[in-house]
Amino acid sequence: MSVLIDRHTRVLVQGITGYQGEFHTGRMLEFGSQVVAGVTPGKGGQRIHGVPVYHTVEEAVRETRANAACIFVPARGAKEAALEAISAHLDPVVIISEGMPVHDVLQVVEYARRSQVQVVGPNCPGVTSPGQCKIGIMPNHLFKPGPVGVVSRSGTLTYEIVAGLTSRGIGQTTAIGLGGDPVVGVSFTDALRMFQDDPQTKVVVLIGEIGGSAEEDAAAFVKDTMSKAVIGYIAGRTAPPGKRMGHAGAVITPSEGTAAAKIEALQRAGARVATLPGEVADLVRDVLGEVTQ
Repeated sequence: MSVLIDRHTRVLVQGITGYQGEFHTGRMLEFGSQVVAGVTPGKGGQRIHGVPVYHTVEEAVRETRANAACIFVPARGAKEAALEAISAHLDPVVIISEGMPVHDVLQVVEYARRSQVQVVGPNCPGVTSPGQCKIGIMPNHLFKPGPVGVVSRSGTLTYEIVAGLTSRGIGQTTAIGLGGDPVVGVSFTDALRMFQDDPQTKVVVLIGEIGGSAEEDAAAFVKDTMSKAVIGYIAGRTAPPGKRMGHAGAVITPSEGTAAAKIEALQRAGARVATLPGEVADLVRDVLGEVTQ
């Protein structure tokens, strides 16, 4: 099985006629995703990689029965695109767009919560379920089907760790890129709950980084709820306080956000935490060996 998406997911790409939208639509199709529609206001009637383009989400959903959205719209228009997708009850709504104002994201996340729609992102690499569907920009060749769920705040670390798993013959059920902004939709805790409920996910890899308290919240959930093993990796052990490191949300404040605090919280919860990204696959292999004994 998988979480959030599967082989029945019918993807609608908002911003499909832009460079990023067009390029990654092609890669999603190569992966095997059912990309059934694109939306760019004023450019309806075109076809991108054979995918029909519509003026509005409402029209696209009516004509193609799309049930999930991928948003490549630039930051200034991403809020309206997301609200339009949520209004059409597309689920999940995956927002790849970078640079959305925090106030816009807050409005989108709250509207999604009231509409009972899952929003992934913004500023995220998307969601990938090997052998079933990909929504977003994760590299196709890194993945293979298997028993490991992956959830991460960092796109590049997702790629590195998934590549390490795959090179050792360890596949994935689903990889979820949450996004690195201070406010995002689906959280670590949400993703852990999904993986806990998925019978084919045997182990979960949690990839965190400095800033905020999302990893500490996840650790509390692991301790109280998770029966499955969790392997953690936290980036930013040597980051100086007050300096943003890459992601908008990756900054240590005087009150929270250090790598040491996150690592300690996960270890207290019973998770095994790798020191380096390359160690994650070995820890997962050890746990899988214990699970199958």
